Amino acid sequence: MGPAQMGRAQIIKAPCLTTKTLNHLLHPAISVYLLCFGEFGRKKMNHIAAMEEQVVSERMRQKLNEVNMAAQSHLGPIQDHVNFSLQQAYFKCAYECFDRRRRQEEISNCVENCSVPVVKAQQHVENEMAKFQERLNRSLMVCQDKFEAARLQQKTGSVYDLESCVDASIQESLNTLPHLANKLKASFNISN
Repeated sequence: MGPAQMGRAQIIKAPCLTTKTLNHLLHPAISVYLLCFGEFGRKKMNHIAAMEEQVVSERMRQKLNEVNMAAQSHLGPIQDHVNFSLQQAYFKCAYECFDRRRRQEEISNCVENCSVPVVKAQQHVENEMAKFQERLNRSLMVCQDKFEAARLQQKTGSVYDLESCVDASIQESLNTLPHLANKLKASFNISN
């Protein structure tokens, strides 16, 4: 992987879930699940229940957008450090590698060594964001499982229980973002 490239997150598909990568996210490794209400039960569902699900679905999209905005806010300085400070250091280092007294192999090795810090930093951010995403995805899957179980049992209010579960999952994720950002800042020696 070159220093200017960033990896893409693996998106796991699950029954009755669709994925939507929020394209304007700070980091491409962040993608979140948007819960959907599959076609099962749609034919039997009355109009009011369908409208309730639509309202709840929109609220969940808004909550997930809050995660996106919080991620941008907390992780912006980290991404700037990787994309600008470390990239700048890479190019300065690589420039110094081009010396007419060196053989092509030496130049190539020198440039490759210059890219190590930025590549490691990118990988570190990607790994941390993948963990964050996985925790959020697992939490949302638990909510989806609870919802499906309640629907099978024909419990009333299952849509609102789902919304409550998703709210709690998202709030927990929002609460972890400042700690994640501080952890990454500490690992890159970025002052607040």
